Amino acid sequence: MTTNASLSEATDDVVERLVREMTFEEKLAQLVGVWVNASTDGNDVAPLQSQLVGEARTWEEIVAHGLGQITRMYGTKPLEPEAGARALAAAQRQITAASRFGIPAQVHEECLAGLAAWKATAFPVPLAWGASFNPEIVRRMAGRIGSTMRSLGVHQGLAPVLDVVRDLRWGRVEETIGEDPYLVGTIGAAYVQGLEAAGIVATLKHFVGYSASRAGRNHAPVSMGQRELADVMLPPFEMALRRGGARSVMHAYTEIDGVPSAANTALLTSLLRDAWGFDGTVVADYFGIAFLHLTHRVAGGPAAAAGLALRAGVDVELPTVNCYGEPLRQAVLDGSVPEELVDRALRRVLTQKQQLGLLDPTFDPEPPCLRGNPIELDPVENRALARELAAQSLVLLKNGPRGEAPVLPLTGHGTVGIVGPLAVDSFAMLGCYSFDAHVGATHPDVPLGVRIPTVGGVAVERLGQARTVPTGTCEQIDDDEIDQACAVARSVDTCVVVVGDTAGLFGRGTSGEGNDAADLTLPGRQQQLLDAVLAAAKDAGSATVVVVLSGRPYALGAVEGQADAIIQGFFPGEEGAEALWDVLLGQANPSGRLPVSIPRSSGGQPGTYLHTQLAGKTGVSALDPTPLYPFGHGLGYSRFEFGDHACSAAAISTSGAATVALTVTNAGPFDGAEVVQLYAEMPVAEVTRPLRELIGYARVELAVGESSRVEFAVHADRFSFTGLDLARVVVPGEVRLHMARSSDVSEHIHTLTVEGPRRQVGIERELLTAVRVTRRP
Repeated sequence: MTTNASLSEATDDVVERLVREMTFEEKLAQLVGVWVNASTDGNDVAPLQSQLVGEARTWEEIVAHGLGQITRMYGTKPLEPEAGARALAAAQRQITAASRFGIPAQVHEECLAGLAAWKATAFPVPLAWGASFNPEIVRRMAGRIGSTMRSLGVHQGLAPVLDVVRDLRWGRVEETIGEDPYLVGTIGAAYVQGLEAAGIVATLKHFVGYSASRAGRNHAPVSMGQRELADVMLPPFEMALRRGGARSVMHAYTEIDGVPSAANTALLTSLLRDAWGFDGTVVADYFGIAFLHLTHRVAGGPAAAAGLALRAGVDVELPTVNCYGEPLRQAVLDGSVPEELVDRALRRVLTQKQQLGLLDPTFDPEPPCLRGNPIELDPVENRALARELAAQSLVLLKNGPRGEAPVLPLTGHGTVGIVGPLAVDSFAMLGCYSFDAHVGATHPDVPLGVRIPTVGGVAVERLGQARTVPTGTCEQIDDDEIDQACAVARSVDTCVVVVGDTAGLFGRGTSGEGNDAADLTLPGRQQQLLDAVLAAAKDAGSATVVVVLSGRPYALGAVEGQADAIIQGFFPGEEGAEALWDVLLGQANPSGRLPVSIPRSSGGQPGTYLHTQLAGKTGVSALDPTPLYPFGHGLGYSRFEFGDHACSAAAISTSGAATVALTVTNAGPFDGAEVVQLYAEMPVAEVTRPLRELIGYARVELAVGESSRVEFAVHADRFSFTGLDLARVVVPGEVRLHMARSSDVSEHIHTLTVEGPRRQVGIERELLTAVRVTRRP
């Protein structure tokens, strides 16, 4: 029998032989990607793409010594899937034939909200995954995405994003999973597990701190101490590596305290590899190595940038050759960069290729999809899963004026009108990294790759008499359009107002990469529209439902007091409109919970529930940063009762554990799900700590009248933090465990005393709170 050890030895033998026998040019060729479909006409899908298209060489010259990676064969231009697969097969044949060792390229694609390829399923964005509080459905989604990628001959996916939200103004909030590291880590690890189980190399990004840029501006410097980095930013990456098994990490564009991540040896080597034991590949964020010269200005030119990145631990330059080609060759020849660093990166690249079967002499360059049935990138199974996840991600923020009957679901709804800038807009469902928003927007003559129903369109199909009036765009609404919307609101029993964002790149849209916001007011004149429509509806006695479809939360303080119901959706994907009407009509019981807090005012900060007491409401400042709706908040159509609370111990040691439990019962009229949340509070610690911190959660599905027992096994490691000496420690003291429905609504509090010596913990610590859910008769 072949053991894992013997397989490893065989891999080492093959890799070491190649390292010995390759020429220097052949080595460099394995450390770069080439963007074969890159644009030079200004239709960019990456920062400065048209200015950084790579070395000017023919395809034959590029592959003469082999090639490390092919960048986004399917995800750069609208390509029929079969045409893309045949082009990839032809490219792989050329690559293997041109090089002495016949090594094919590793192929990578974006897959943040589904495979970013024309005609592939557009799933909900990561912020919607976080709202589901359901790692299992995210794992299933990632498995389907990975299977599609493997069928197309793709080997690596540039996802998930594990950045923890710190400033809601940042354009890439939609790409994140939420504002809590435990939620981000558990959901992100589930995505990694699904992708890796399908044979795809998952790439964790952006390592690390990218989401905490100053003023929420993309690529801006980060002001962050080591403690915040360790306690907030790093844990999701630890979880995705240890529990997910990710085989690749992408450095961030960030600079922290003056050191760019792409040149940060302490981060990419000392921490990631030496301390954490990571043995996969570190890849560059697109053009990130060149940015060491162009934007960070820590390198005098491309050669110096290559040396800094290679020393720090960046193994592969993406998306194309700028610094790891001729500049790096010259740097090694003149002795400024040791060739041993090239060999170090090469070993990692070849080892991963061996794992993927790319060093196998029997490698078939034809993608599997060309060997069987017709290619279908958006099968009915994908659409069904996309709809299920979208429904679970929708968050019911408010349902009826306080003390009055709820407005939703719309049973016996009477007449319904749908207005707003996103009422009949398919792009209301899509995040920035969906193919049609990311690439398709620059090809206006090409139709959408998948069917994406609109909110108004589905309403007409289901209700027949629904009155739908589009109202401008997110960025432009005129007075006549506001008047038309008000007329609809006066003429119907219920008016659904759909507002939010349009995702895009670098100023094309209101959310997405490069689309950072000055404040948290709804873009354009949407607030004026809401004020007018809600007032008109109130005068006419019409009910109002505000639906926000966005990439970030917006200040809804002025809406909360006027609207009868509010639903928040975070770019719910191609089936988002169907899922929304499932919820509005009561065919699905809303169960989403906020992965980010909703601010009351447009300048509401700190914008995350993970804040110390001084960062919250105080008597020494007139500014109250308390959110309108807190992290973890979400309503449904049923009533879930918590009871029979218990804790297995009153005290534990600094290396001990306790179990806390409760029974949850569906005492309402609808089948549905409750999300039981467990928070830890340390009233006193050696450094300031958040008022509450999520340490566990359980999504519990219950039919009417059913009960389940929910048990959380909490290890003392879950109370660890970075102490005064910058070591991660568990300290003696009191810990309060909040059994809660949200970060500020506790149902029961257990007080636990942690006893014993101050204990230092490391990478081996318990990262998860184990959860057991048992159905009660």
